[in-house]
Amino acid sequence: MQVGIIFANAGPFGTADACVTLATNAEAAGFDSIWTVEHVVFPEAYKSAYPYDDSGRMPMAADTPLTDPLIWLAWAAAHTTRLRLATGILILPQRNPLVLAKEVATLDAMSGGRVDLGIGVGWLREEFDALGIPWERRGDRTDEYVAAMRTLWGDDKVSFDGEFTSFDQVSSNPKPVSGTVPIIIGGHSEAAARRSGRLGDGFFPGKGDLDALLDTMHREAEAHGRDPATIEVIWGGEGVMDASIVDRAAELAAKGVTRLVVPGFLFWGDPEESLARFGEEVVAPLAEA
Repeated sequence: MQVGIIFANAGPFGTADACVTLATNAEAAGFDSIWTVEHVVFPEAYKSAYPYDDSGRMPMAADTPLTDPLIWLAWAAAHTTRLRLATGILILPQRNPLVLAKEVATLDAMSGGRVDLGIGVGWLREEFDALGIPWERRGDRTDEYVAAMRTLWGDDKVSFDGEFTSFDQVSSNPKPVSGTVPIIIGGHSEAAARRSGRLGDGFFPGKGDLDALLDTMHREAEAHGRDPATIEVIWGGEGVMDASIVDRAAELAAKGVTRLVVPGFLFWGDPEESLARFGEEVVAPLAEA
């Protein structure tokens, strides 16, 4: 089982030098991936509930650095050779799908095919308002943007006629190294589980009842003629920071989990030493499990 680091671009790792420190030491310690998060803006008086803390508030202040996820990954890519470069997650309905398809394919091509595009629909309505993007039907917008990007990655002189985006006989190059970029659906809702089964290359629930979510994902995949076993499962929820996670690897693998992600703040104090130790105590045993 592989192990990645999420919130990689947040807090002290958001600077250029710290990005290199994290990425190079994570690669040396055996981690398989680093995952960036994003918010374009921080609305000062937001009322939306942050879903990953009981307080409903993000663990950041207005002046907390949160580096752009793709630019940060490009910097990390230039200093590594093996580490996979993932977004966990990028808020897809806030993006122009043609511009994003170009950016992601460029990063993938220049890194030697190391990109995983983790996406979500977003939870912070006030951010959508600030960007001038409709909050309503962001799920439908997300589905359509995935299809549009895959169309652009798949060939030249392509056309797409959707409700939210349309284009006729256009080409976007470079193409991703393998012809596409894996799209991983983030989220712990039933809608996210269904979206993963319907169109995802992977499913990344950050919390929730894993068994129930996977059951929903499996049923949706089968309903659309897809083999659920081909959908990668990444787990970042309960237990990933406990020492017992090594002992639970077989249990998680039996459910279909192939990758765990742990938060970057575990390594804020002394990244070189703490990454190396975590690599010896957790990453290496899990790789052999």
